[in-house]
Amino acid sequence: MNQVTSAYIKIALAMAIVGSSVVFGKLIISSFPVFLASELRFIIATIILIILLLRQEKKFPCIGFKDLIIFFLQAFTGVFLFNIFMLYGLKFTTAIEAGIITSTLPAVIGLVSFLFLKEKLTIKKGLGIIFAVIGVLSINFIDNGSSNINSLLGNLLIFGAVLGETLFITLGKSVSNRFTPLTISTMMSVSGLIMFLPFAIYEAKEFDFASVGMGDWINILYFGIVVTVLAFLLMYQGLSKVSASSAGVLTSVLPLSSVILSFFILKEEISFSHLLGILFILIAIFFISKESSDGEVNSKSSISQ
Repeated sequence: MNQVTSAYIKIALAMAIVGSSVVFGKLIISSFPVFLASELRFIIATIILIILLLRQEKKFPCIGFKDLIIFFLQAFTGVFLFNIFMLYGLKFTTAIEAGIITSTLPAVIGLVSFLFLKEKLTIKKGLGIIFAVIGVLSINFIDNGSSNINSLLGNLLIFGAVLGETLFITLGKSVSNRFTPLTISTMMSVSGLIMFLPFAIYEAKEFDFASVGMGDWINILYFGIVVTVLAFLLMYQGLSKVSASSAGVLTSVLPLSSVILSFFILKEEISFSHLLGILFILIAIFFISKESSDGEVNSKSSISQ
């Protein structure tokens, strides 16, 4: 197996894990307040990652001021804001709808690349963005009995999480070749721990820890070990080998994971509007993936010449 194929598999696995976090996040917020749950997750992840980092690299790496700023922005958007928007959004909408909305990530990455990175907006990429928008509108306004002001608010918050993840992936590519995946994952986890800490302390003062069952703690452990440590490491190992746009296409694994798990674990129903939304977003991902693959082929041709 070559390095690029291995990178694709790692990113796909990371996205499948992130998709599962939508379902487990729905379970966690039924027992824990949002900031406290996030802090507990990052405490677990930080302890594990620092131990791994010190064992593998013997000392904490030296990081320049410019890279610290990038790490901070990445953690703020893709860790802090992503978790706030995702977990609060899940209070008002279903995990299935959240999973479908997060599948717009490739299209949002394409739009952000056009607006801020001045990348060319091709016909295929433009069609992908249009179909993604249609897909999101479908699940909010077509044949959806749960479509009310709370559901709409929840879906808007989930889309805010998508924007945070978009910046997370885009910024992550800029440092993926200068630092090891373990170093970046550790920085993200430590940053998350620091950012959530003051809010978590406030919530912990009023929280009855005796009311939490063993299953709830297992969910927190899953979030800390699998969703944070394992998914972070897989994502950064993959990003170091492929482009950000290719990584964006692979995020299509995320909704498949969240929708399937929502159906089997949370027993949520899949409506016609959900299926229609998934169809439009899969079409969007198809156009964007074609654009990405064509770009890589042209890049390889130019290199060979």
